[in-house]
Amino acid sequence: MLNVTNEIQKAFNGDAWHGNHAMQTLNNVKAEIAFEYFIPNAHSIAEIALHLISWTEEVTSRLMGNVASEPALGDWPIPESKTAQAWEKIIFDFKVANEELIRCCGELKNNQFDNELIDKLNPALEAGISNEELLNGLVQHHAYHCGQIALLSKFE
Repeated sequence: MLNVTNEIQKAFNGDAWHGNHAMQTLNNVKAEIAFEYFIPNAHSIAEIALHLISWTEEVTSRLMGNVASEPALGDWPIPESKTAQAWEKIIFDFKVANEELIRCCGELKNNQFDNELIDKLNPALEAGISNEELLNGLVQHHAYHCGQIALLSKFE
């Protein structure tokens, strides 16, 4: 379905109605603050960005027909290092993950957006969610966490 793919594109690097798209939000973060903990028991901006990458890659995997599971990188990956180069790599990896997702969406036929996922996480569900619902969820996930990043970046 072209409409949901368009929404993914807008959330990633397009004209998002809620404000800055995800790439702009990440690019506005200075490397010096990306790894800081501004709120006790909360994640750093870098951790949130890695979480976004992780789930974007998992959604792509599910769209490719793989069984739904925890992301390969884990739910909340920890940054390998806390340098400006590490922050640049996180932004680059986010870009690549989203470009791959959009490419994968472009390969789906319209009727495949209605296909239900094979859900290893919750086998008790009689009916899983569709690919379209999955993608809409990721759009919301991007918006939610980008809002967190935008707020955290004001602590500098």
